[in-house]
Amino acid sequence: MKTYAVKASEIERGWWVVDASDQTLGRLATRIATLLEGKHKPMYSPHIDTGDHVVVINAAKVRVTGDKLVQKRYYRHSNYPGGLKEESLERLMARKPELVIERAVKGMLPQNRLGRAMFKKLKVYGGGDHPHAAQQPATVEL
Repeated sequence: MKTYAVKASEIERGWWVVDASDQTLGRLATRIATLLEGKHKPMYSPHIDTGDHVVVINAAKVRVTGDKLVQKRYYRHSNYPGGLKEESLERLMARKPELVIERAVKGMLPQNRLGRAMFKKLKVYGGGDHPHAAQQPATVEL
């Protein structure tokens, strides 16, 4: 028996549309990460990017459970002394809701150049419209 190894020329990338309305943030992010990595395909290989493109719409309507809206914090640093910035989930959702889903998915992908390549195939939009209709994406039911 020979082990099958997928070649880069054999990979066919599909397009998926995910509606984030009334979806829990973590469960939505894991499903998106699975599609981006290609783990839903029989030809999945951990060292090759076999994933599909994912378009997320209605990112502003995603929900979280418990008191995460007030208690969850996002941090960033300017690399200057005293440059630590802190923002709650509630303020980030009001300011830029796309960033919440992007950060959740990015943390679930591999932390290397392969993960960065997978992350580039994610497109997140706060509203219900997206400019990727020409790709004829399939809809994911979660």
